[in-house]
Formats: sequence, C-alpha cells, structure tokens
Amino acid sequence: MEIKTATEKLAALGNESRLAIFRLLVEAGPAGLSAGALGRTLDLAGATASFHFAHLSRVGLIESRRDGRSIIYSACYPAMDELLAFLTHNCCQGSNCLPLTSACDSIEKRRPPPLPDGDPQMNDRIYNVLFLCTGNSARSILAEALLNHLGEERFRAYSAGSRPTGTVNPYARELLERQHLPTAQLRSKSWDEFASADAPRLDFIFTVCDNAAGEVCPVWPGQPMTAHWGVEDPAAVGGDDEARREAVMKASIQLKRRIELFLALPIDKLDAMALQDKLDGIGREKS
Repeated sequence: MEIKTATEKLAALGNESRLAIFRLLVEAGPAGLSAGALGRTLDLAGATASFHFAHLSRVGLIESRRDGRSIIYSACYPAMDELLAFLTHNCCQGSNCLPLTSACDSIEKRRPPPLPDGDPQMNDRIYNVLFLCTGNSARSILAEALLNHLGEERFRAYSAGSRPTGTVNPYARELLERQHLPTAQLRSKSWDEFASADAPRLDFIFTVCDNAAGEVCPVWPGQPMTAHWGVEDPAAVGGDDEARREAVMKASIQLKRRIELFLALPIDKLDAMALQDKLDGIGREKS
C-alpha cells in the first residue's frame, strides 16, 4: 500500500461519526447492517449518514449491497488487513504477523499455555461478576458473554434473572455468534442459583434492567459490591427482524462501553467508597 492510499483511509477514519460507523460494521461481521439501522443507532440524519457512507466507500473501507429495499453495508476486511499491515510493517522485527482477520480466527491458538501450579502469577485475583435482569434472555446474557470475552482471565461473568424466561433471545444469540463469541454455555436461569452455599463467591453484581434493580434480592455469598447499569430492554421492541436486531445491537454497544470502563478501573488500588462511586458513575454513562 502506498502512503497516499493509507493517508486517505486514515483521514476517512479521522471523523468521529465515520469511525463509529466503521467500528459498528467491524463488530457486525460479514452480515453487515442496513443504512437505516446505522443511522438510527448513531443518531445520524439521513443525508449526513449517506455522506459518511459514501466517503468510507470511496476509500474502500466499507462495501454495500442491496437487500430488497434496504442497502446493507459491511466492513471491507481485506482493506482493513492491508491498512493494518502497512501500519505495523516490520513490527515484529521481520517475523511474520497474522493479519487481523486471521488473528480473530486463531486467537485461542496463539494464547500462551496455562501457567503451571505454584507459579506466583496463578495467584492473580479473578473477580466473579453477576449480571441480573428480570428475564435473563437478552441484556444480562449479552453482558455475560461480553465480559467473559473482554475480561479474559481476570474476570468470570455469569448472568441470571429474577423471573427467567428459560430461553435466550434469538437475536442476542445471533449477534454473539456473528461476533464469534461462545454461546453454547449461555442459558436463562434463576438468580437463586447464585444464592446457594455452593455458588461462586461473587465480587460484583450489576443489574441491567430497572425491574430487577427494584426487586428484593436473595442474600448473596461474599457480600459483593452492587451497581445499577440500566439498559433499555431489546426483547420488548416490536416490529420486523431488522428493528429487533437493531435494538439488540444498541443494547450490546451500551453494555460493551460500560464493561470497557469497568475493566479500566484500578480495582485493587481503590478503597470501597471510591470504587462504589466509580461503579455508580459507569451506570450513568451515556453511550
């Protein structure tokens, strides 16, 4: 790739809205998102959104296709790989580096092997986090999967509901599968499972719906810290498949933002009062 081409692509991503569009499309995977869904999720007017789509298409970072009456946009992964390869040229002193899309597929293969028993690093604290909502079908399920992915080996996430539906929202499962996140272990279950004597010792509990936040909770083992991170219920959204997928995507983006803020906290360096203030502040964060 020539410097001029790389500069054009980077300049296109230098705009806040275009960068947000590109990140959403990368997260959505090959299935992509409709122009309408992107515009509504990012609160962009039609003409403004079209301008940004055209700019990203012109520099080759996104592609479009027609699906009935909708235009579907998706990230151009080869162009992304090429740009990354240009930016990281010789980053490993000549060793072959995997392109981004290959790295996504083989991240598990490239992780270092587990440390042997007795290694001091094995004593690093693993925090148990429980996400609660009423039905445990969408929001808390998304949060569980996202934290287990983003938190790597520092956090172990669970989810439950006060009145579980017993099924995982199909649009939530579909989104997680498009993002190549494990879904086999996800299930809708009662919060009573985490109040028993043999339940995991919980460090944090986050309610992600207003109903669960106002209900009388069980007595949790471990006296965990709690906070309310309310998110609108995507399972309550009606309309066609596109509207429901858009609602799940919006909830996922908001949860991911809050989880990223949580992961950035120096938990072991904050006293209880300061940490609680930070956790409550994350719940007030507007994505």
